[in-house]
Amino acid sequence: MDRHAHGEARVKGTLRGLRLLRGASIATLLFLYLPIFFIMAFSFNSSRYGAHWAGFTWQWYARMFANEAILRATLNSLIVALSSSLLSVVLAVPAAVALERFSFKRAGLWEAALFLPVVIPELMMAVGFLLLFGLLHLRFGLWTLILGHTTLNLPIVWLIVRSRLKKLDSRLEEAAMDLGATPWTAFWKVTFPLLLPAVLGGTIMAFAVSLDDFVISFFVVGPDSTTLPIQIYSMLKFSISPEVGALSTALFLVSMSLVIGAWKLLDRREFHAA
Repeated sequence: MDRHAHGEARVKGTLRGLRLLRGASIATLLFLYLPIFFIMAFSFNSSRYGAHWAGFTWQWYARMFANEAILRATLNSLIVALSSSLLSVVLAVPAAVALERFSFKRAGLWEAALFLPVVIPELMMAVGFLLLFGLLHLRFGLWTLILGHTTLNLPIVWLIVRSRLKKLDSRLEEAAMDLGATPWTAFWKVTFPLLLPAVLGGTIMAFAVSLDDFVISFFVVGPDSTTLPIQIYSMLKFSISPEVGALSTALFLVSMSLVIGAWKLLDRREFHAA
């Protein structure tokens, strides 16, 4: 009986712990996403001030797509995100391959240097870019945004590509070279096709990060290169309009779609590799 009672107590304790863990998980998710869902819901509110629900409407989305400032900011964000993500790939992929396939003196320092932008406070990076571009007398605009976002995105692409490279068997390249292929041909014909999903996933992730970035953009933006996060901030300085909620909702949905797409791409490739 004692053993039976002890077993029941353990089961009840385990179930109680699982319920507490489930409750904590739900509370955490609500804390993270409830404000976002609140903004999304009230972007369809016909009341301009959003203090109470006055009915469903699409008017704020229609006004958003007719706003020239928003359309201009959207174009700037797309240009900066696309350019910085592609530039990050061009720089990150060779760096990942070099550090994984070749031996370097103090390779750990090179890896730390590439990883450093991830752990450095973004505000510090933004102030550093502001001072650097000012000393170089660069005109603040799309180019300064692209350079700043590339520095932010490069470690992301490098980490994704490097993690994929670590799981690839280097003997595949060696076998190709044994059959007469040059090292360059072996890389492009054997390694790069296996690496391509990680490159595409890293590009999508970098695009999403650049699209959402505010801190660096705020410090290096020019008068004619406003991005979407900066546009949202400038609109909030006057009033909290449902039009801002509509723009925030659209930006959130695009960003989440990109992140989910990158995750699915990488996850599917890992499944097939296994």
